Amino acid sequence: MAAPRDNNRIPALLGTLNTDGVSVVNIAVNPANHRMKISNGTTGSAFPYVNAERDQNRVTAIWGVSSADGTTPIPIYCDSTGALLTKNT
Repeated sequence: MAAPRDNNRIPALLGTLNTDGVSVVNIAVNPANHRMKISNGTTGSAFPYVNAERDQNRVTAIWGVSSADGTTPIPIYCDSTGALLTKNT
């Protein structure tokens, strides 16, 4: 899979698939209101990671930083539909 690109060759955002921790998936956006698709999950995934996953064109999936220390890179997981996974607490 490769990230789609706009007319300026800028890639769309990719996330890491929550079921295996290595596959990349396009992040879904509603074309009517331009909002990202979000899935409210009750559990997360904890796969070992070292580097950001990449698509076949070497485009990296997005990462964030740990809320615990503010510096440790953490992959952002998506489900198979491209919904970002969140947990409302």
